[in-house]
Amino acid sequence: MAAGLQVFGQPASTDVARVLTCLFEKNLEFELVRIDTFKTHHKLPEFIRLRDPNGQVTFKHGDKTLVESRDICRYLCTQFPNDGNKILYGPGALERASIEQWLQAEAQNFGPPSSALVFQLAFVPHLSHLGIRQDHDVINENEDKLKQVLDVYDEILSKNEYLAGDEFTLADLSHLPNSHYIVSTERGRKLFTNKKNVAKWYDKISKRKTWEQVVKMQTEHPGAFE
Repeated sequence: MAAGLQVFGQPASTDVARVLTCLFEKNLEFELVRIDTFKTHHKLPEFIRLRDPNGQVTFKHGDKTLVESRDICRYLCTQFPNDGNKILYGPGALERASIEQWLQAEAQNFGPPSSALVFQLAFVPHLSHLGIRQDHDVINENEDKLKQVLDVYDEILSKNEYLAGDEFTLADLSHLPNSHYIVSTERGRKLFTNKKNVAKWYDKISKRKTWEQVVKMQTEHPGAFE
């Protein structure tokens, strides 16, 4: 039984959303303490650009404090192996090694271009009052990068139901927050729908009840645009 789990941040943050989804998958009780970082105008661009982990999510469990969302998910899975989804981090060492490869791929290959597109496509249209405008060179450059990454994913997903095999794991979960924001835009959606296997995969993982809970929280408490 988990006790004393606290998450500090806004559900609208992709890092916070990643942690919340993991907590729901593990069926763990927790306290969410919303931090209105978005309302501090001079911090707004840095926060949304996902460059400052301390501005994204802080997790506390007793004396333990973590600030990187993927590390928090790993911690939850190893600290509470018998709660909720028991195979989220793999049932054994071999499966976990595969999941780890995908977590690194998500952070290093998928993360940078998708984060840039989240900012440009999903957030910037709401920030005109701050004088922030879309940079089409940045959009084009990162679309090309993400297309290359998704080409590899499409090939893998032609053989597997999910990235690390035939079960939903942290490998898939970690992609949900950025993917959600990109797919919510007309231009970004095409990056996913143009690839048959990626489209099928995203449709499947985005309909998980645990993720739908997070999206509901984002809708009820958007944080960014209150």
